[in-house]
Amino acid sequence: MRLGIGAGIVLVVTALAVTVLIGVVRSASSPVEDVPVDDTVPASAGVEAYVHVDGAVARPGLYRLAAGARVVDAVAAAGGLADDADRSGVNLAREVADGEQLRVPREGEDIAASGTDEDGRVNLNSADAAALETLPRIGPALAARIIAWREENGRFTSVEDLLAVSGIGEKMLASLRGSVTV
Repeated sequence: MRLGIGAGIVLVVTALAVTVLIGVVRSASSPVEDVPVDDTVPASAGVEAYVHVDGAVARPGLYRLAAGARVVDAVAAAGGLADDADRSGVNLAREVADGEQLRVPREGEDIAASGTDEDGRVNLNSADAAALETLPRIGPALAARIIAWREENGRFTSVEDLLAVSGIGEKMLASLRGSVTV
């Protein structure tokens, strides 16, 4: 009899611990509405990356994620893909960067336009190869080098960072300056 009661207590305690653990994991990738607007997050807060998830997701918004998070983690934090999401339009395995805006396209949406801002300029931090190839004098090889540089070094902080990409010099930068943004 004592053994049965002891086993029941252990089972209840284990279920409670699992429930608390699930709550902690879910709160680690919660919307940022509870973060102060002053953009100063103390190191003790444990926030590693802020990612703006937009487009065909259940709950678009700004989310904080752990270091090394992938696009799949950001999409999961936003409630998952919407029914009309173009699942082939986003690389779920890619690592996200702090300050990134992640746009999940809808079915039928022009994917080539992804990475382009409202003003028509190509965003160096979110553009795919197709968007980069719309720029003057940028072909597949140079587009691949721009994306490789971004993946190795993180986000472009200014348009001038293009000078660090092999094959882009001062003249090419001058011709691209009005067509790109970060």
